[in-house]
Amino acid sequence: MTPTGSTTSEQKVLIVDDNAQNLELLCIYMEDLAGVKVLTAVNGLEAMEKVKSESPDLILLDIMMPKMSGFEVCKRIKSDPRTRDIVVIMVTALNEPSDVERAAECGTDDYISKPIDRAALVQLVKKLLSSRARA
Repeated sequence: MTPTGSTTSEQKVLIVDDNAQNLELLCIYMEDLAGVKVLTAVNGLEAMEKVKSESPDLILLDIMMPKMSGFEVCKRIKSDPRTRDIVVIMVTALNEPSDVERAAECGTDDYISKPIDRAALVQLVKKLLSSRARA
């Protein structure tokens, strides 16, 4: 028990995608993870608000979104000392080498192309959350 009386804090995963079906699918995939609270956002601006209010441990981030692209969201998160340690995985239909390179330049921790392999995604998220918990 923590001093506040609650049990150890669960890790938070923020899923950001403007496509409702993709958002729902990723939420279902994250159900396989014990002790993880799933948060959602439908665009980059909402994602930035959730980052400030919820302090997620990991973000699954679409790139092509209205209002603010995933590239811009990632760049802002990674350039802020308060949020730069948040793990960012870009999940996108973009799979050209230039897209992967641009994502790396923005500071993404990993990059997954759609269609998504559920088992591979869950394993990656588990691994990255575990690494963050130990850090």
